[in-house]
Amino acid sequence: MLSRSHTNKKLLPFIFNKLKVTPNEPFTPPFQALFSTHIVGEKPILVRDFIHRALYDPKHGYFSQRSGSVGMLERSIKFNQLEGIFGSFGILLPAILLMLAPNFWHVLGRKAYMKHLDKIYKQSGIAWFTPVELFKPWYAQGIAEAIMRTANLSVPLKIYEIGGGSGTCAKGIMDYIMLNAPPRVYNSMTYTSVEISPALAEIQKQTVGEVHGHLSKFKVEHRDATDRSGWGDVEQQPCWVIMLEVLDNLSHDLIYSENQVSPWMEVWVEKQLDREGLSELYKPLQDPLIKCCLEILELDKSNTNQSSAVSKAWSKLFPKPRRCWLPTGCMKLLEVLHAALPKMSLIASDFSYLPDVKIPGERAPLVSTKKDGYSSDYSNYLDAKGEADIFFATDFWLLERIDHYCSGWLKLQKDKSSTQGKKRRTITLDTSSFMEEFGLPSKTRTKDGYNPLLDDFKNTKFYLSVPTHNIK
Repeated sequence: MLSRSHTNKKLLPFIFNKLKVTPNEPFTPPFQALFSTHIVGEKPILVRDFIHRALYDPKHGYFSQRSGSVGMLERSIKFNQLEGIFGSFGILLPAILLMLAPNFWHVLGRKAYMKHLDKIYKQSGIAWFTPVELFKPWYAQGIAEAIMRTANLSVPLKIYEIGGGSGTCAKGIMDYIMLNAPPRVYNSMTYTSVEISPALAEIQKQTVGEVHGHLSKFKVEHRDATDRSGWGDVEQQPCWVIMLEVLDNLSHDLIYSENQVSPWMEVWVEKQLDREGLSELYKPLQDPLIKCCLEILELDKSNTNQSSAVSKAWSKLFPKPRRCWLPTGCMKLLEVLHAALPKMSLIASDFSYLPDVKIPGERAPLVSTKKDGYSSDYSNYLDAKGEADIFFATDFWLLERIDHYCSGWLKLQKDKSSTQGKKRRTITLDTSSFMEEFGLPSKTRTKDGYNPLLDDFKNTKFYLSVPTHNIK
């Protein structure tokens, strides 16, 4: 996914080397005719299938052909060596300026960091770096500390990572456990990466293999984590599942309603008669995943019968179409994980908000592509046929409900006589709160006091979910 942290919009292009296209430089999406004939065949497909093919198709998908490999830094950023103008003036002037303008240090520290980051992006030619890469090893070590504080260390530690990228997170966690946990914990641990990309799977082996002792405890399984058959028999032992920037690229479905009182319909994608363009097709709700998400959201309750004659008439006079995006890919993944790993503890991190979204609808994605150093955001997701990234902000309230639903607890609440308690203990934390609790924020602070890990990622959160025995 293309990085979009929630900072001042004027600073975004500079921070991430993502320059906007100006009006006198029209942007034409590459390979449009080619991909329109491959992503969608002769039969209509659900929106979630269109998104999955546009991103992951082996021959024509964005992650297969257009994005390149995940960015890797040759060395960690030395944040405490980055400084603005204060380094040349000693301590007296900074102290005076801080009293006069408390935020002045923040501006100068950010400027030094942005200058360094811009240099990294220009040298690498990479479209984006993940937070775990930018803040290595400290980001991964914060996650490792959260695991160490919560895990039952009387049994062998088992960790699964979905979409391990370059392997930086895996190496950072294993490094931390090797250095800080009792030897028996490190010696008996296993770390399994479930990776859909064969190229990234090989990179992960190389990254983790930099420490020879890790290799006997680490393995990569090249497969789709949403395929239940790939997980084999049910794992009855406690384990941890890590998902960093995974939820944003999971497929979503789209539902549509003509007005405020009309029933929801599921959206399909089909070829137009000219065989070049794509269009939407609306069908009555019938897909189990879509209906399940609606059940969780309680959107499947028809408002038509409960609406007054006045509201019906108003809706006909002033119809307002509704569009709602549903995280069916997330629900499918959590259903599989809860079925295969019923005693798992989960750590997920992702965007809670994305700026500049032009696609209509609740929880709509950001669709963006980059060419020759310029980025362009799409206003129609159907234009993203393999050449653009499609990524979503995570509704963490809905994620929690889906987690409870897939664990089997939320379904039981329909039975008023049931006294069964929650099967999961969950909490959502801002990235800054998570890292202040489990990480070492001092390691990502510049000389002028600015901390990009705490200050620049205001639109990202961590979700923690652990099993509980409160089922009496």
